[in-house]
Amino acid sequence: MSDQVLKLVMVAVVVIISLATGRPALMAMRSDRSLPALGFGEAFAAGIFLGAGLIHMLGDSQSAFDTAQIGYPFAMVICGSVMLLLLWIEHLANRGMESPSGNSRLLPLTAVAMLSIHSLLMGAAFGVSSSVALTVVIFIAVLAHKGSASFALGLELGRSEFSKRSAWRLFLVFVVMFPFGALVGQALSTASDAHPLVEASISAAAAGTFLFFGTLHGLAASPMINRCCNQREFIAAVGGFAVMAVVAIWT
Repeated sequence: MSDQVLKLVMVAVVVIISLATGRPALMAMRSDRSLPALGFGEAFAAGIFLGAGLIHMLGDSQSAFDTAQIGYPFAMVICGSVMLLLLWIEHLANRGMESPSGNSRLLPLTAVAMLSIHSLLMGAAFGVSSSVALTVVIFIAVLAHKGSASFALGLELGRSEFSKRSAWRLFLVFVVMFPFGALVGQALSTASDAHPLVEASISAAAAGTFLFFGTLHGLAASPMINRCCNQREFIAAVGGFAVMAVVAIWT
């Protein structure tokens, strides 16, 4: 199987999982249902993100800049800038929700925007990747996150004041961002030979979203803080990080 076909199959799997987990939650509308496995999945995904962002994507990105003999730590700066941008967006949304005249649609819209940015950058890093090992790492990280993220976003949109049709359209924006990002990354990959730092820059930006969603997202309610007070879910987070550490042996 060629690399292109493998990537196409992986993208199809991600889209199917997104629809399969998010659509039922969205169609339930106003449901307060929760799944015991959701917290475990979020904690595992947080560990995956921490390991994938630090060990693989950020490390590979910085190595590319070092190979190009660029002394300035561009990979770290890009990664940190993306984390701060997402944190700023989240702060604005929380402030808007806390104000007396706050828009009740702001929180689901922010969730869609942040998850879409995350999916777009993940897809771009996936598409531009010239390494099969890094492609598999991103795929594992995406799978670990997509189920819980799609389910949670579906519930958030279902509880919102959006009409059923509008909520479904917003959810589809999130779903298509990963394959769209993969297409953008694939288009940029043709320039990666002449401009090797293109892939490194995208990987650093994607690492920023990985680290944000694994640590800062939701602040006190983030999986690394809230979920990991539970021993079972803390073990899941450690397990996700360990998976990425073991994969690094062969990459």
